[in-house]
Amino acid sequence: MSDSSTRPRLEEGQESDPALLLRIKEGDEQALTRLFQRHSKLVFSVAMRVLNDREDAEDVLQEIFMQVWRKPFELREDQQSLEPLLAVMTRNRAVDSIRRRKLTQPVDDLPLASPVNLAASSENNLLLARVREVASQLPVEQQTALEMAFFEGLTHTEIAAKTATPLGTVKTRIRAAVNLLERTLKA
Repeated sequence: MSDSSTRPRLEEGQESDPALLLRIKEGDEQALTRLFQRHSKLVFSVAMRVLNDREDAEDVLQEIFMQVWRKPFELREDQQSLEPLLAVMTRNRAVDSIRRRKLTQPVDDLPLASPVNLAASSENNLLLARVREVASQLPVEQQTALEMAFFEGLTHTEIAAKTATPLGTVKTRIRAAVNLLERTLKA
């Protein structure tokens, strides 16, 4: 939503959102025009953020204000500003729009929102490749202990029991492998 610094300010003599909503309920098109002028940027920006497509966002913008015109009784008159409600309505309508889309283009071409930072993920993959390269040069005993600890999630005690190796030796092997990895990766 928006904070008070980006919220449209009412000039002296301008009607509040509840007053405009009452006029819309009476069928006053001018009131709808004023409400549109006041809140269309917010509605459009929320739709764009969700849909990432200008044409679809414009469709949602039109749908939201058509809903306000056709069903103004669904909006609460007691709210000072309709911004929060319009933002939620827009988000929901945009999400519905995404769900209704027909797959008219190959799946490979569809833009998908990703909660993953792809640049960071790529860096992590490169780092992981370097770690694997360095780890492959470790003695077999250190590789095995390291893999069991970090990739299988076994404790030092479990590794010692599974490999029939003294606990101190397991700890030393893992510590030596980690130290070598750190030194190599820092270089």
